[in-house]
Amino acid sequence: MKRHQLREIIAGGESETVEFKRKFTSEVKIAKELIAFANSKGGYLLVGVDDDKTIVGVRSEKEEISQLETVCRYCIDPPLVPQMEIVNIEYEDVVVVYVEESTEKPHRLTVDANGKYLEKLHERPVFVREGATALQASKEVIKVLEASNDDTEVTLSIGKHERRLFDYLEAQNKITAKEFAHIANISERRAIRLLIRLVKIGMIRLYSHEKTDYYTLVG
Repeated sequence: MKRHQLREIIAGGESETVEFKRKFTSEVKIAKELIAFANSKGGYLLVGVDDDKTIVGVRSEKEEISQLETVCRYCIDPPLVPQMEIVNIEYEDVVVVYVEESTEKPHRLTVDANGKYLEKLHERPVFVREGATALQASKEVIKVLEASNDDTEVTLSIGKHERRLFDYLEAQNKITAKEFAHIANISERRAIRLLIRLVKIGMIRLYSHEKTDYYTLVG
């Protein structure tokens, strides 16, 4: 990456695809950010840049990269192999980590805050990028991530349930799975299945929030 490209990224601030870290904090915190990028649209983790865009650099780029490689290999499942490089800018070394959107979603965190290995799959949290924040994914979001790996072509006829959904979204802009189940008079489980299929074919989008997931029309 060229210096001017890095300057442009930093000037844009943190976003859905950019995260600043002043320094390598902890394995878990770094892993969460990388997982969120891989499970979302991909993005850049910049180590050596403060939240206010100040370039502080890193003390030892080799040590930082070694720690990042360890995180990617042992704290994330499936493991990640991001692109990493050192860019000298304003006389400071910044570690630039680029994570592509993954084709092996969902990636999960394999250790807890104390470094204990989480053996069972349901214990391993999944994270996604929402705005400039890495959020823990709900069961609905995880199902959407799993569905994104399925190459089977999805065909969907627009029936009465889908029409009620689209009419509601046209009027109210957003809807939860529980609300859809209510207006369509179907079980919440069936509602989620229908919503996930519509997400997969690009007709609606799922937004993951800390309290409630909701769906909107695309565009």
